[in-house]
Amino acid sequence: MSFDPEIAAVRFGFGLGPRSAPVQSTTGMLEALRGADTQAAMLPIPGFVETYPDILEIRGLGRARRAAKDKGKTDFDAAQKALQVKRREMRRKRNAWFLASLSRASMAEDTFRERLVRFWSDHFTAIGKGNQFEYLGTTFTEDAIRPHIAGRFADMLKASSTHPVMLYYLDQFASAGENSKLAQKGKRSLNENLGREILELHTLGVEGGYTQTDVRAFANLLAGFTLKKTGKAGFDHKKGNPGAETVLGKSYGTTTPRVEDVMEALDDLARHPDTARHIARKLATHFVADTPDPDLVAQIEQAFLASDGDLVTVYEAMLDHPAAWSRDLQKVKQPFDFVASSLRALDVSHEALETRTPKERNLMLLGSLKLMGQAWGRPSGPDGWPEDARNWITPQGLAARIQWSMTAPPVLTTPLPDPREFVTTALGSLAGDTTLFAARAAETRTEGVGMILSSPEFQKR
Repeated sequence: MSFDPEIAAVRFGFGLGPRSAPVQSTTGMLEALRGADTQAAMLPIPGFVETYPDILEIRGLGRARRAAKDKGKTDFDAAQKALQVKRREMRRKRNAWFLASLSRASMAEDTFRERLVRFWSDHFTAIGKGNQFEYLGTTFTEDAIRPHIAGRFADMLKASSTHPVMLYYLDQFASAGENSKLAQKGKRSLNENLGREILELHTLGVEGGYTQTDVRAFANLLAGFTLKKTGKAGFDHKKGNPGAETVLGKSYGTTTPRVEDVMEALDDLARHPDTARHIARKLATHFVADTPDPDLVAQIEQAFLASDGDLVTVYEAMLDHPAAWSRDLQKVKQPFDFVASSLRALDVSHEALETRTPKERNLMLLGSLKLMGQAWGRPSGPDGWPEDARNWITPQGLAARIQWSMTAPPVLTTPLPDPREFVTTALGSLAGDTTLFAARAAETRTEGVGMILSSPEFQKR
């Protein structure tokens, strides 16, 4: 099996649509990745440093509210209202960033890039949590993932491991080396969360050749990370663990903890054979099949090792394997992918989404994704969203998809397309006989479009 434009659009992008012709070669897909990130430029989302002043303002308003408790009800109510106003502002910003993320996926010509952004953001899951960081989860993708999509895995690993959202999510700012002065005084203790997740999820994998001793040593090596006043991550040797740490048989550091030793360890983890195997299987599982062809996994793994984790080379190995182009659609679209591909097929613009009322956007987008089982930015844990189809095609999840297919399109775009034409726009030659018949026999455009979007073929990639 060889390159197929429709499979390229459906399996490695966000589906077919009337606006852009499918890419015509794997070379075109890879060249687009090496080019400019046009979607990020068109629909900008700020990074953490740009948004950090909002966190500082929320902190200040929180302190003012606590201080006002002793000043009387009038002062407290005023402080409480000011904090509520700021939080509403941050919710509006967060919703706008979600809308930009969704439109990037649905409108992009380079949809392979957008799919990769979603894949790596999930691989390096970092959830914005707490009353402050809950608004800033999107900044992690902008800072740590998007700039490195076509770079080296090691660089993405280092960027994600040291991003403030990741450090806060995994409680790293509260960690201190076991033998640090802070730990000896009982002010801080060692936290293993970040070290464990980097080894278990981000690099070597659950079956990787590491031990609990490696986890603890690595956690001690990572213990010095702090958050500077600028919003950038810093490294405080006083929090770190003095002395060398041995991780996977190699010693890092000397007397004084240094960030350079952390980076050396991350580089070594990035090029470890277990990491290559883990990443290869995850890529093949996410893009091609829940149980991928072992030869496909091996080909990606070998490319990872031979190129020292050059990601474009890794993607090329995946795209060069015949299993990548099977017309047997084995993967089920996750809810975000389903909604994005629906918007793409319907040719719904970002401007059209922005004109909807906040209530409409919540019901049709954020609320609907939650009903489908994928609340935006809220996977259940650091291992991200599940891949297996059975996690997505549940009675409730499928009912929510059907409900969305029947009710959202007429609100999002007017007039609706003729189902007899739309079935080809949305599915091309992948449409089965039953879906083609339903498109021809539909009594209304709403009914026909809804049946096409809820068809088995449209749920798969």
